[in-house]
Amino acid sequence: METQKFSYDNSIVRAFLYATIVFGIIGFVFGLTAALMLFYPELPEFLFGTDDETIKSLASGNIQGLINTNGALGFGRIRMLHTNTVIFAFVCNIVYVGVYYSLQRLLKTRMYSDTLSWIHFWTWQIMIVATFITFFMGINTSKEYAEHEWPIDILIAISWVIFGVNMLLTIKKRRVRHLYVAIWFYLGTWVAVAMLHIFNNLEVPLSFTGWKSYSAYAGVKDAIVQWWYGHNAVAFVLTTPVLGLMYYFLPKAADRPVFSYKLSIIHFWSLIFVYIWAGPHHLQYTALPAWAQAVGTGFSIMLIAPSWGGMLNGLLTLRGAWDKVRDNPILKFFVVAVTCYGMATFEGPLLATKNINKIGHFTDWVIGHVHLGALGWNGFMAFGVIYYLVPVMWRTKLWSVKLANWHFWLGTLGIIFYAVPMYISGFTQGLMWKQFNPDGTLLWKNWLDTVTAIIPYFKMRFVGGLFYLTGGLLMVVNVYKTIRKGSFQKEVPAEAPALANIGNKRKEGEGFHLWLERMPTLLTILSLLTISVGSMVEIIPTLSLKKSVPTISAVKPYSPLELEGRDLYIREGCNACHSQMVRPFRDEIVRFNGKNGQYSKAGEFVYDRPFLWGSKRTGPDLHREGGKNPSSWHYKHMFNPRSTSAGSIMPRYPWLIANNLDRSKMVDKIVFMKQVYDVPYTKAEIDTANQWADNQAAKIVKDIFVQAADLKSAYAKRPQGELEKKEIVALIAYLQRLGTDIKTTEIKTASTN
Repeated sequence: METQKFSYDNSIVRAFLYATIVFGIIGFVFGLTAALMLFYPELPEFLFGTDDETIKSLASGNIQGLINTNGALGFGRIRMLHTNTVIFAFVCNIVYVGVYYSLQRLLKTRMYSDTLSWIHFWTWQIMIVATFITFFMGINTSKEYAEHEWPIDILIAISWVIFGVNMLLTIKKRRVRHLYVAIWFYLGTWVAVAMLHIFNNLEVPLSFTGWKSYSAYAGVKDAIVQWWYGHNAVAFVLTTPVLGLMYYFLPKAADRPVFSYKLSIIHFWSLIFVYIWAGPHHLQYTALPAWAQAVGTGFSIMLIAPSWGGMLNGLLTLRGAWDKVRDNPILKFFVVAVTCYGMATFEGPLLATKNINKIGHFTDWVIGHVHLGALGWNGFMAFGVIYYLVPVMWRTKLWSVKLANWHFWLGTLGIIFYAVPMYISGFTQGLMWKQFNPDGTLLWKNWLDTVTAIIPYFKMRFVGGLFYLTGGLLMVVNVYKTIRKGSFQKEVPAEAPALANIGNKRKEGEGFHLWLERMPTLLTILSLLTISVGSMVEIIPTLSLKKSVPTISAVKPYSPLELEGRDLYIREGCNACHSQMVRPFRDEIVRFNGKNGQYSKAGEFVYDRPFLWGSKRTGPDLHREGGKNPSSWHYKHMFNPRSTSAGSIMPRYPWLIANNLDRSKMVDKIVFMKQVYDVPYTKAEIDTANQWADNQAAKIVKDIFVQAADLKSAYAKRPQGELEKKEIVALIAYLQRLGTDIKTTEIKTASTN
């Protein structure tokens, strides 16, 4: 058979490699900044200005500098910048590096279209930059790992489809008959992420000329769709494609074949089938239907088997090559990465069990767990791939093996100093929250008692982040020096015989999976079906059965001012630190009862688009916040949390007090809710929406002045009605509404009316 000559395209791999390194460092810096703000919340004041004489500032000492930032460095915004940069800019880019490099060589062909490759590259990087700009401005949807607003969601979908089309067409023109295991994971990832992204981000824009949108789902329904997406973003962005990289680069670096072909088959199909069911374990003891919680727990426990099968397949590939690990930093990174994968995938199912979840959920234990995977599994796999590819693509040796080893040990120390303090912090939080005195009162009634107890662990976590970032910077130096002394090979000449046409029928003696591996279209369809089963079983009943979310007659839609306040809450990323879900535990009902003494009910969230249950309690739960504190307290708390709560680690929000509320779209929002989502606003309420908001604002301001003489005197010299126009009043309106619709004595549902 005639041998065909062609070339591999290294230029697209190089572009994604550079993007990985640059955005990786930026993501680490964002994470380190967020970690610093958890024990030094005055950081924005130090940088931009403050009126607090106890704080040294780089600025003139005028708080106007902080006000002028409009919250760009607020913790909520920095946190979502960190998570999105690490997921979409660091991990996704290294996945693209691995796919574009390995796919060509595994299939013995160039990518189908260089043009599609570069369109994919630039649309993805533009998306990342657009994310930075919008998140700094507070434009987000609050949905964890999916905070992008609708135009960016569309751009992500377009870029992902282009990537998939290019990959599928490349497979079609391959010169190798059977698809290697890494490619199974690439295909499974592509169909899963497309499905997850599209269905979770179904939202309707308020206007096609603006950024604001509202989720197609509300309350409990939004929660299950979001965590179906959120957990499986971990599964199909942070896990399956990186497993594909493991199956290609680990054997290459060790110069050993994969340990077990059969185990690879079991690993792939069982993993993608089981993983998709596990999302509800993020919602244990919440208002989610109990059957969905039980299903999530069951499949989470089953997830240990395929995950550990993959881990063992990776580690046992090194049989007979462990002596190389001592001298090869690439293998060091891969070994620790796979080990961290195994540890994280044991811990996840553990946290999904109800007995552990009631202690660990909302605590730093979950943060430690997530970062064991992110820093160890994703980060170290990425570093190993980078160290492997740079010398190969630039046709030289790594500039400094010693520096790479320093990176490895600093990174390992970083993981230890990050994860271990977060475990201790999480155990401390979970146990302190639940302790009672003999007389039945909470032992640690003041929330700040638990916060101050864990500050030392926040500082240790910051040190761990410094180690990890320092290692990353050493990698940048090493890569730069290696590139400088090497010579980049843009086009890599190759040759292989054309693939003979033998038909699609299964040959005698050919195993089913061996036949399936030469049927990429069928393999992709079966992957989609495998992933869809669990999705349909969990999602469709919750979305379609009205009785799964009982109606509470007392629960009414938000007023126009409250809806504006809720949007401000989302803009500032308050859900990053505060939950809105009182679980049915004695300690939570006692601690968060406000005036209503009830755990959270599904029917209370029917007008919440999106839901705001949160996943972490750095601050207390707010679902029963309404009426718990006077409006003047909220005003002072937002201006300077330490004036009302000594020792608070919450940052200041003075721009909320300085800025006028933009009410230009307030009526449009009420009309939108009525027309699009059938929220029961009456025509009279819509017609008088502005007056409704004016009256509510005036009532809040009146309460503030009655409750706080100092604030009344401070505003006495200002124009009348000035405070009523400020953003702070809308936020207070929202906070004072939370949890006030239901009463302790009686809850009427549709079934009891």
